[in-house]
Amino acid sequence: MLQSMTGYGRASATIGDKTIQIEIRSVNSKGSDFRVKLPNNHKEKELIVRKWLQDQADRGKIDVTIDIASPYGENGFGLNKPLFRRYYEELKSLADEMNVEPGDVFASILRIPNVIQADSNTSDETEWMEIEATFREAMTQFLSFRKEEGRILQNDFETRINLIRQNLEAVLPYEQNRIEKVKERLTLLLETQMTPDQIDKNRFEQELIYYLEKMDITEEKVRLEQHCIYFLEVMNSDETGQGRKLNFISQEIGREINTLGAKASVAEIQRLIVQMKDELEKIKEQLANIV
Repeated sequence: MLQSMTGYGRASATIGDKTIQIEIRSVNSKGSDFRVKLPNNHKEKELIVRKWLQDQADRGKIDVTIDIASPYGENGFGLNKPLFRRYYEELKSLADEMNVEPGDVFASILRIPNVIQADSNTSDETEWMEIEATFREAMTQFLSFRKEEGRILQNDFETRINLIRQNLEAVLPYEQNRIEKVKERLTLLLETQMTPDQIDKNRFEQELIYYLEKMDITEEKVRLEQHCIYFLEVMNSDETGQGRKLNFISQEIGREINTLGAKASVAEIQRLIVQMKDELEKIKEQLANIV
């Protein structure tokens, strides 16, 4: 089953008076591009989150936001009372010494760095275990979203590959007629350039056979059919990294279609080739979004 690189998952949980919210979203990318946003008191866990993503999400440009909200702010806070008292005593002493009104000393002290700091009790193992469980729930939704998108793309790919095969099959009625037309055109060209007694019919037949062998498209038709079958086999397999392999196969399909177009000398076949190319381009556009 294919998986799309486009995905979305969201989960939340409550621990004490705090609410944990985790959001995972992704878009297509050639490699793995992870961006993780964590609360300040869990910054040291970023490598762990990236490892979770690498193990489960594989490719894509993935953004993860882990947010913890509480009635006291994002992560809760604490007042550094000893530091506050020290600043207060120093400022009050300085005001008395200079015989000036201290003014709004409290407001001034609260703006000094480290007087208000994150509550150290928020970064505990219990909270992190809850974050881990919530992340698993969000990841489950994220992967389900990817699989559903992948299922839709898989159905589209199957339809377009089968259209290429149908167009390939439609080449057959024109193929024999194509050879006859080439013979007639070459014979007419030779007769307009030479008199009958100048024409070596045996030599002409040899050259005609050689030319027609060069124009034969049997091998290209067989290879194109096999590439299409292989594309469907890989698409319906359970192996990982299908996107890259399907991209390689689509390139081979394109080569065979181009060779058929170069050898075809009949307008009807050329029209079928154009239709094949159109379906293949639509496949390639969507393959950029497959994991």
